[in-house]
Amino acid sequence: MTKSIDADPVGVALIGAGMIAPTHVAALSDARDKVRLRTVISRRPERAQHLAELYAGETPEFSSDLAAVAADPSIQVAIVATPPSVRRDVIAELARSGTHILLEKPVGRNPHEAREVVEICEKAGVTLGVLFQHRMRAPSQAAARLVADGGLGRLGLVEIAVPLWRAQSYYDELDRGTYERDGGGVLITNAIHSIDLALSLTGPVASVQAMTATTSLHRMEAEDFAVAGLRFRNGAAGSLIAGTAMYPHRTEVIRLHFDNASLRLDKDALQIDWRDGRHEVEAQDDAPRDVNPLSGGKHEWHQAVIEDFIDALRHGRKPMVTGREALISHDLIAAIEASSRDGRRIDLTD
Repeated sequence: MTKSIDADPVGVALIGAGMIAPTHVAALSDARDKVRLRTVISRRPERAQHLAELYAGETPEFSSDLAAVAADPSIQVAIVATPPSVRRDVIAELARSGTHILLEKPVGRNPHEAREVVEICEKAGVTLGVLFQHRMRAPSQAAARLVADGGLGRLGLVEIAVPLWRAQSYYDELDRGTYERDGGGVLITNAIHSIDLALSLTGPVASVQAMTATTSLHRMEAEDFAVAGLRFRNGAAGSLIAGTAMYPHRTEVIRLHFDNASLRLDKDALQIDWRDGRHEVEAQDDAPRDVNPLSGGKHEWHQAVIEDFIDALRHGRKPMVTGREALISHDLIAAIEASSRDGRRIDLTD
């Protein structure tokens, strides 16, 4: 039986107090008319207590007792932000208790593990949402509306660029960039956000031809560079280039070329170049901010995902991205890795 969400505000536990935790706490603070942060779970609770300074509501409890969260009927939702290597067991315990789960990407370290997580939640009857906050950016939502309208014509070409920089210290901490902890490198840890956003606009990929590499700029097990040629099921061609060895750190950009216009989408604006010569800018942020490479961006994007998840629970609808929908990005990443490893085109099946 799932936990009741009739209470207002909904009780939330944050599972994991690592790098992204301050963004979550700030988001929960600004959404406290809808949610209440009751507990922060960390392996070392004493090191997580600084997060209380970011929360404007009643100070949450800091604990390492996951079982207590699962047993607490006043905690209906858990935001899981642990390293991928420990998520499956955490999610299994929460799902057994009827706690709904909003999960930081990735769902799992590989498609098999990700499907296990999805099936655990489905069998338990709990809602599993995934925090792909790039979809909540105003330019992203403007692009989604424009694509859905149909006036752009057929999609012919897709460009996905994720030109990021991470210092070696990023990988030295907590064994990041290993298959055991993260499931991979730049693709599953960093580029997955842009991959999800792009696929939400283009539809799924039919085949991939790719190369991945670990450059001399990093000492790490997994890839810090990937390039892929893509063929989409709708017939469009495309490319993906992603890396964490591209200094200086730049913003991700998605370009979509249709019959009637080309779109350029980044975190600050949607630019539209119509074939008749018109140039338009929609959803431009009048005060764009530099995004800290390690912060996850503006907490308002996380806040919007959290509020959408709560609204979905209250009204019995799907959240913005379900766990099963997130598998599409996982399958594409696995296909890119397989193509690089085997030196051949990989066809994606349903």
